[in-house]
Amino acid sequence: MALISSTAACRCLVLVSFALLPLSMAMDPIGNYCSGNSLAGNGKAVASINSVLTDLVSKGSAGGGFATSSAGKGPNVIYGLAQCRGDVSAGDCQACLASAANQILTCNYQSDSRIWYDYCFMRYENENFIGQTDSDVGVILVNTQTMDNGKAFQKAVGKVVGKAPPAGSGGLGRAKDQYTPFVTVYGLAQCTRDLSPLGCAQCLSTAVSRFGDYCGAQQGCQINYSSCRVRYEIYPFYFPLATGARTATTDMTKYTKIVVHR
Repeated sequence: MALISSTAACRCLVLVSFALLPLSMAMDPIGNYCSGNSLAGNGKAVASINSVLTDLVSKGSAGGGFATSSAGKGPNVIYGLAQCRGDVSAGDCQACLASAANQILTCNYQSDSRIWYDYCFMRYENENFIGQTDSDVGVILVNTQTMDNGKAFQKAVGKVVGKAPPAGSGGLGRAKDQYTPFVTVYGLAQCTRDLSPLGCAQCLSTAVSRFGDYCGAQQGCQINYSSCRVRYEIYPFYFPLATGARTATTDMTKYTKIVVHR
């Protein structure tokens, strides 16, 4: 019973520390991944996880939307990473990281936990993954509506995502291209800042290569890996939003979600 009480107390500390942010700015996750053993009964590991999550929110909010952290020793060491999408405001970034740190606990302290939002990504693990390209686990969202003349549209998408990937690691790439007089294709690509330029290029290349497998001629699609993300839509979704554009968050009722892992 003492272990359970200690775990509950640690979880409450995390929740309270993040509850100070405006709840109106909270966003729903677009997907998560929970794997490995549950560490909920290991008080030291739980303390390490809570310490890492708190640190990621604090550093990520103050450090330009990116942070890494580690805590604990030996079998109880935990490594973490958090990153906001490069076009979002500091306030939205902070709110997203706070929400991620709370919601990632729904994995019940499993040793490999990851969560994706439109505006940010967060993960922790009991093995050191920092600096390693990871395209094994991801969340793919596919718009349920298709475009006419599929081959021509796929060609237009390829042109846009080919322009979007940033040079080097950690940057944010955005691009758009006129598909028809009435349809513009918008694209975005970003890597986590811990990657080398080569690692970033490898992750983005893998994501783009999967468009043919998952996205087809759908009106929108996004492939979110743990090290990079690539997305296209036929409406403006990145900031600054065009005049009259809809919200930059994903309407999950119009997308099919696929969680992939190897």
